Amino acid sequence: MTPDQIDAAAGMLLQAELTGRQCGLLSLLYPAITLDDAYAVQAALVARKQAAGGRVIGWKIGLTSRAMQTALNITTPDSGVLLADMLFADGASIPPGRFIQPRIEAEIAFVMKAPLAGAQVTRDEVLAATDYVAPSLEILDTRILRADPATGRARVIFDTVSDNAANAGIVLGPQRHAVETFDLRWIGAIVSRDGVVEETGLGAGVLNDPVTGILWLVHRLARYGQGIAAGDILLSGSFIRPIEAPPGSRFAADFGRFGHVSLSF
Repeated sequence: MTPDQIDAAAGMLLQAELTGRQCGLLSLLYPAITLDDAYAVQAALVARKQAAGGRVIGWKIGLTSRAMQTALNITTPDSGVLLADMLFADGASIPPGRFIQPRIEAEIAFVMKAPLAGAQVTRDEVLAATDYVAPSLEILDTRILRADPATGRARVIFDTVSDNAANAGIVLGPQRHAVETFDLRWIGAIVSRDGVVEETGLGAGVLNDPVTGILWLVHRLARYGQGIAAGDILLSGSFIRPIEAPPGSRFAADFGRFGHVSLSF
């Protein structure tokens, strides 16, 4: 994609978010789009938001489970940027019209106390740089149609990455834990919608260890000369399938001894 095409695609996505009307698949509009192009569109979208006063507070990692990777025919996770206006309090009620087609995922959040950057960063360095871990829910949304109405073609990885990895919101539970307190592979959640259990999962569903997700992110950012800052919130990846969140729905995620998170629409 040319710089003008990247800028135009970012403009389409921002307009879709502001109006609540989804745009068409970028993978159809730009058939030669690459993963680097998609991340360039994402960066241009975030730059537009920053120019309007948005503040970056961290990163999300997506597509960490084998089931989601198989569904999109990929073998690698993706990442997106968290902004301050995406952060909601535990128990928050999301106002009507805030999102287009929201869905919910359960994740373990890492909050960092030291910066991390470079392709040689190790797992031990990730642990040492972590201030605490906490239960969280991620709100997904899509500014791009999930499928093209004319051809039936579904979104692919290039569309998702361009659309800030479908990132829309985050809710952190009030609990704070030192990262060494739990074996994060065995931290799980029971996620209910309107009192009905919809999904369950374990942290091991995230690349066998949520810490591996953080390590992947640091190494990916190093390719672009970027890194993680002290104070960043990092969503390590969902260990459940996305759950649709229609208006009026209430969500609760029970992480057992690790904590509890809730929100409603």
